[in-house]
Amino acid sequence: MTTTTFPATVDGVFLPGDSTAVLRSYDLPRPGRGQVLLEVGASGICGSDIGYIYRGYKSHKGLDGAPAYHGVVAGHEPCGTVVAVGEDCHRVGLGDRVVVYHIVGCGLCRNCRAGYFISCSDEHRREAYGWQRDGGHARYLVAEESTCIPLPDELTFVDGSLVACGFGTAYEGLVRSHITGADTLAVVGLGPVGLAAAMIARCFGVRTVIGIERSPERRDFVASTGLVDHVVAADDDAVANVLALTDGAGCSVSVDCSGSTPGRSTALDVVAEWGRVSLLGEGGRLETEVSDTLLHKHVTINASWVTSLQGMEDLTLLLARNGVHPEAVVSHRFGLHQADEAYRLAASGAAGKVVLVPSAA
Repeated sequence: MTTTTFPATVDGVFLPGDSTAVLRSYDLPRPGRGQVLLEVGASGICGSDIGYIYRGYKSHKGLDGAPAYHGVVAGHEPCGTVVAVGEDCHRVGLGDRVVVYHIVGCGLCRNCRAGYFISCSDEHRREAYGWQRDGGHARYLVAEESTCIPLPDELTFVDGSLVACGFGTAYEGLVRSHITGADTLAVVGLGPVGLAAAMIARCFGVRTVIGIERSPERRDFVASTGLVDHVVAADDDAVANVLALTDGAGCSVSVDCSGSTPGRSTALDVVAEWGRVSLLGEGGRLETEVSDTLLHKHVTINASWVTSLQGMEDLTLLLARNGVHPEAVVSHRFGLHQADEAYRLAASGAAGKVVLVPSAA
């Protein structure tokens, strides 16, 4: 590895599981074989951090029945610059700007070989940054070279921090729906993932995007960004309003990013005949009448968890070539010392994405 001197201890954000975020010192590890040390440029706060760790990680169990969060530095959406390189690294070098795929897989199973580390079948070797190994809510991060992809010069660190999880999830769902410029898109749930779907759809040539959201604050925020063409309240008139905006036909593609039973039903109800629906939000249930809603409309439904390593790389290039900046969905940025405030805001339902920037004062 390189001989540059780094501090023995650094500060990182830990989540005790009691709705607080705590900044404390820990020993900074050095990159080993196949690893790199990153100086973190930005690290996003994800909804899963809030729901599964911040509010009480002991209730969320892994496959072995133990808490899925192992008390490590939080944050699974990191992006930064390589400042040290361990042995046997061949693709990543000093000074490279990289995005980190948020799961480390075994690299050998069928899913890993396809780039879907998220679905690694080896439960003993699968680790998520910010869950089972130190994540990005710190000044430095040791990352596996295998999880790093280049960050194009056109994208900022904040842009890059949003790619792996939120934007990657939206991208995978749209790709599986075979979306093209000939489509109209309905997005149910205008949080960060929903806004990501709207922005990525533009890269595919979609000209009409209709957003459906229950929160007035989020509707106001989205309207101010100009990322969608029409913002519809998620109330009893939502379906009728979407149909009115599409001359009664509905949208050819819809995505649910709410993870709620009503939201998923809305996504099915607003899709047109021969339409395609992508389910992206975690949790909840899918409840629907079958004949009129699905069979008679010839609806295709797909579900997407997270994109692949290759998909993430394709996405960064797509965004860069189209001049699209994910940071447009960010409503708040905080330094590491403000992590508790940042998490409180994110947990309360911030209008947009909340991001930690370690260099911020």
